[in-house]
Amino acid sequence: MASEANILGVDCDVMVLIYQLNQRFTKIRAAIDVDLHCIKYPKSAYTGTYMARVNLTPSRIADYRCESGKTQSFLWDSKSRCLALRVTPSGTKAFVCQAKLHGKDIRMTLGSSADWTILDAREAANRFKVTVDQGVDPRGVAADAKVASQTADAEKEARRVIAGTAWNEYLQAPHPKWGATHRRDHYIASQTGGEVPKRGKALTKAGPLSSLLTYPLHEITADVVAAWLKKESASRPTTAGNSLRKFRAFVNWCAIHPTYKRVTQTDCATAKSVTDGAPSKRTKDEDSLQKEQLRPWFKSIVGLENSVFSVYFQGLLLTGARRTEWQILKWSDVDFASKKMTIRDKVAGQRSIPLTPYLASQLQALPRRNSYVFSSPSSEGGYVIGVSKPHKEALAKVGLPHVSLHGLRRSFSTLSEWLEMPVGVVAQIQGHKPSAIAEKHYKRRPIDLLRMHHEKLESWILAQAAVAHECGE
Repeated sequence: MASEANILGVDCDVMVLIYQLNQRFTKIRAAIDVDLHCIKYPKSAYTGTYMARVNLTPSRIADYRCESGKTQSFLWDSKSRCLALRVTPSGTKAFVCQAKLHGKDIRMTLGSSADWTILDAREAANRFKVTVDQGVDPRGVAADAKVASQTADAEKEARRVIAGTAWNEYLQAPHPKWGATHRRDHYIASQTGGEVPKRGKALTKAGPLSSLLTYPLHEITADVVAAWLKKESASRPTTAGNSLRKFRAFVNWCAIHPTYKRVTQTDCATAKSVTDGAPSKRTKDEDSLQKEQLRPWFKSIVGLENSVFSVYFQGLLLTGARRTEWQILKWSDVDFASKKMTIRDKVAGQRSIPLTPYLASQLQALPRRNSYVFSSPSSEGGYVIGVSKPHKEALAKVGLPHVSLHGLRRSFSTLSEWLEMPVGVVAQIQGHKPSAIAEKHYKRRPIDLLRMHHEKLESWILAQAAVAHECGE
């Protein structure tokens, strides 16, 4: 090399420097070629291979097939760096976007190549890349947008719902604590009226809630409910108050319904403007029988032609039972041998009470037409209904003031004070919740102890009413 340098007239040191530079340039060029190759054909974190790029065209998309032995193959676009066509062995083709976010490859499917044009796919891929460059995951953005769209659609659909439609769904929903009578009361409160009744000739009247349920659910505000309540309370305050409580429970149900909660005004039945206008629930002072009224009351009730009604009314007074739980009493609930009855209690599920001598004799005399003690061959349920009217007529016949059927239950408690019966005994027979710690946790009175007090009360009531009865023991 020195001789060559002498021949060319070039200094030897210069030639060595040129040689070294050439070697270094060769290494740099090789490195650059590798980098250029990686840029042109990026390596996929999913497949671990370099990805060749082509200009995506309709013909190339149509001709592209999945490589043999692979679950999917990709044809990458040369114009949009993060866009590719994905194809599966079954021939399904879709546009996908892929880019690095925080050092990791992320991929999102745009849609079928049959539904997307190449131009639209490239524009979407460019938006995808811009979002990634901002440090945001486009997949999360797309998911949020989907949820927002679904929410908007659901709310739009819910705003079309009429309150009556939601009410009907509410009635069909499971309510384990509802009895047959309670459920029927809901239908009566919301009936539109104008229908031919099963009994009588006059058409049925519209229920208090019928007009309120014609509103779209989202339009029922506190002002609407207050105006409805004021109108209904003017003509039927008691029924209006009961209907308001039913409607309030309905609103609470809507507030947790997946669809209706979006548009329900949850305070529409509890706002001050509504509660201030609610009818009072105060009980009338005279809604119970007094001691001096027992004789005319028994005279009229015992004289009823319908013996089932007669015993039903007497049983309400002599047991203090609720009207509905007494209506649905079955023969299987009455144990004449053990002198006790099982009552379907709305508080505890059921309770056992004594079967007193006079009441037992009255029950034994009733006809056994079906499983119900107070049976009715014309009633759909098999037991007596429409019992308020006969009682009202019996009171009027002997000139007694109105006493409701619940007033007979109240009379049992009131009359027991003449004998100074323990309050806990009366509450246990009637099915009231314990009102003191001692009653709630310590006192469990056996049926024989209840019978001792209960029979004394029955005998005293019969004596005041001048009703003769032999125990037959």
